[in-house]
Amino acid sequence: MLGDFAVGKTSLVRRFVYDTFDDRYLSTIGVKVSRKLLPVASGDRVADLTMILWDLAGSEEFSQMRRAYLRGAAGALLVYDLTRTETLASLGDYADQLLQINSNAAVVIVANKSDLVAAGGNDNGIAVATLDGRALAGSLDAPFLTTSALTGANVEDAFRQLGQRVVS
Repeated sequence: MLGDFAVGKTSLVRRFVYDTFDDRYLSTIGVKVSRKLLPVASGDRVADLTMILWDLAGSEEFSQMRRAYLRGAAGALLVYDLTRTETLASLGDYADQLLQINSNAAVVIVANKSDLVAAGGNDNGIAVATLDGRALAGSLDAPFLTTSALTGANVEDAFRQLGQRVVS
């Protein structure tokens, strides 16, 4: 899980692993590790993929530690907040860092907090953030999804697509 602070990385992991949502913001200090078995199609059979999810702190002070985790990553969800376009601006840096350290890592771009978009707000800014997110995904040959950790929309699909890309 890569992205700036408060984009919803921890909430996405909680929704995926435990099917829960907590609206209190608790900043991740360092790394939080979770695990989930995910059935993934591999050729003509379905295999259980054990996903070890590293929820890495989004703040710059943990960048050296982040590098160590990226070396062993098979893939990453790169997450930004649809309502804060500045979080998309730094996603390219996270992608570069990941792919410089681990060029074979699978990537999925996730635009989180789609529930806030539905509630109203800066529609023009959100449209731009979505288009720019799709453009980044295209440049990385990666899937792009909008998600909501609150409602669960597309959360399982985002992790499933990552798992599928890891085993492919």
